[in-house]
Amino acid sequence: MNKLRKNTLIFGRIYKHDLIRVLYFPFLAVWLELILHIYMQNDLKYMPIYILFGLSFGLVVGALMSLLKGKAAKWVSNIISFATAIVFGAEFVAKVILQEYYGVSILGTAAENHLEDYADKVYAAIGNNILILLLMLLPPIFFFFFTLKIKPRRSPYAVTGAVILAASFHIFARCSVNLVDWKTDYGPAYYYGKDTGLNEQVEQLGLITMLRQDVQHIFKPAESEGLIDDGPSVLPTPVNPNPSKPSDEPQPDPAQPDDPAVPVNPDEPVTPPVVIDRSPNVLNVDLVSLASESKNKDIKDLANYFNNQTPTNKNEYTGMFKGYNVIFISVEGLSGYAIDPTLTPTLYKMQHEGFYLTNFYTALHYTSTSNGECQHLLGLYPKDGNPISMKRSGEVKMDAYFSLAQQLGREGYVNLAYHNNENNLYGRAASHTNLGYDYKYMGHGMGGEYSNSGKMLWPQRDSYMAEITTGDYMNLSAPFNVYYMTISGHTPYSWNWVAKQHKDAVDSYPWSEKTKAYVATVIEFDKMMEILLQRLEEAGKLDNTLIIAAPDHIPYSDTDVLDELAGRSFGANETLAKSLSEKNLDTEIYRSCAIIWSHSMKEPVVVDKVTCQVDLLPTVSNLLGLSYDSRMLAGKDALCEDEGMVIFHSKSWRTDSGFYNALTQTFTPSPGVTMTEDEQAEYVSYMKKVAANKLNMTAKIIENDFYAAMRKYIN
Repeated sequence: MNKLRKNTLIFGRIYKHDLIRVLYFPFLAVWLELILHIYMQNDLKYMPIYILFGLSFGLVVGALMSLLKGKAAKWVSNIISFATAIVFGAEFVAKVILQEYYGVSILGTAAENHLEDYADKVYAAIGNNILILLLMLLPPIFFFFFTLKIKPRRSPYAVTGAVILAASFHIFARCSVNLVDWKTDYGPAYYYGKDTGLNEQVEQLGLITMLRQDVQHIFKPAESEGLIDDGPSVLPTPVNPNPSKPSDEPQPDPAQPDDPAVPVNPDEPVTPPVVIDRSPNVLNVDLVSLASESKNKDIKDLANYFNNQTPTNKNEYTGMFKGYNVIFISVEGLSGYAIDPTLTPTLYKMQHEGFYLTNFYTALHYTSTSNGECQHLLGLYPKDGNPISMKRSGEVKMDAYFSLAQQLGREGYVNLAYHNNENNLYGRAASHTNLGYDYKYMGHGMGGEYSNSGKMLWPQRDSYMAEITTGDYMNLSAPFNVYYMTISGHTPYSWNWVAKQHKDAVDSYPWSEKTKAYVATVIEFDKMMEILLQRLEEAGKLDNTLIIAAPDHIPYSDTDVLDELAGRSFGANETLAKSLSEKNLDTEIYRSCAIIWSHSMKEPVVVDKVTCQVDLLPTVSNLLGLSYDSRMLAGKDALCEDEGMVIFHSKSWRTDSGFYNALTQTFTPSPGVTMTEDEQAEYVSYMKKVAANKLNMTAKIIENDFYAAMRKYIN
């Protein structure tokens, strides 16, 4: 009787004190996950998964707290309670500002990038979402006051029960992940265990699971995805091919004897017909031997994959600018919707008088700016997760064999790169030096503009960067290859130091103040281009310089300015700006501009096929007549006859033939394209493999230094 009474008292104590403590943490986890997902307008069909994972996590924390007693138990429980809510709140604010959730593995990069530059946007995000943040803090506040007078005791029964329940919920969650058909190409089963797609991990698996996986991968990296044998091409004839090409067949000369009415003069020299070289753009590299002799599984995989790819061919534009100087610019936050013949006349002129890419896209990918540069400089799509591809290439000192700096360096060019910021953002000092550039930034080989108190003016003027750097290379006897990463177009868009310079130019336009300020930053970049052209002309080098410029990304956290400039709604404010969801997004928001221009061009070349950022490196390599291998880049020469393609963050894609939404598994043919149901199914199946391979090969190339291995097999 006494023993029964004793056990009853133990369970009574558990109920009054410890059971509440054990049950509170799973409640908190579920509460926070639901608040985040509902406000972010995530697809709630995944709710069972993150609720089950949340319950499991909360029960484990509750069990650990039940091992403590007294004041230690009370204060540790409250610290963890508030810390959990604060982590959710911080991730929420990061998502609102940067469209990305931050894993633990990227916190070092976040610190290096001096996020105080975003202070105004952080305060605005907190102020605009204070109700949501308070809702996240509500349970910890109640728990704190509720536990003030409680004296927790150790509860082995509570620990045992919590652990058993946690394991059960985790098993149920894993079954939901793997056994349920979620009706999507990339569902929970795909993202579980991956170190890619952090946003998708949060939406489908929950923030807690994303952070747990990220920590796990710090100690044990996730396995890289294999490349898929995509088989023979089933590409249809492009709907919007390049401008018509002259035939390779020699055409009869009207003055030749084929025409009996024309007399033949035997003393007159005969002009041989022009035959265009249509040979493949490949290196003489033995990929078969590389695959068979390498002991590295990923290198074997890549060598076999590239060996089975069909290269693009040379064309009538190959070597058009051979020996020219090169200036390549990655433009911060630019959108083609902001280019105007009156406000930005230099940009407008160069866009329309050079190679005019009418269907050029700048899809938003992980870490935006840095991986916009990855596409420009490496011709590869960035990994959708950590480590950040462009930064990682410098950390591991990969052989960037096909970067313009290395290609042109082998031709005797001087390679210089500039960024007008005093911070070593995204590790550019390592990555850009590794590419082959002499990299300079403010305070490190390059000057800048500062206030009277010595504080860096933010943002810097792009035109000023041009003014102070052109002297480094304009008078060189050797050809030069210069890279700029601009900053004037950096968010937030207000009447800051740069925008004020051009306020009068936009004041009369019927736009909101934010949109006017944004366009003012684009005008600043136009001034930079104007200065570059002026300096080139003064140095007598305008006619033998090729200029390339393209945005790093759209102004993704200010998509309302694009709605206003385009005069239409892209649905981004409800989807992209909040959760980076592309399910109901009009991907035309990514339609932008690219400049490939030289003053020596006699007439523009209009290219209507789908093109994007990864296409710039192979296109420019071909125009410069460089020896590169078109099989080993994700992009393709925009001037080749192959179908164009752009891949979006959601792994959806657009080609000349149509648009595939990976989230809804639907394909919409382009106007004028007709396919039978079987043809469409075959085409979509093939292109899904192509897209997956293009996205997955980057991490393999960087982590295994594939180009260094490949270099040894060049004959």
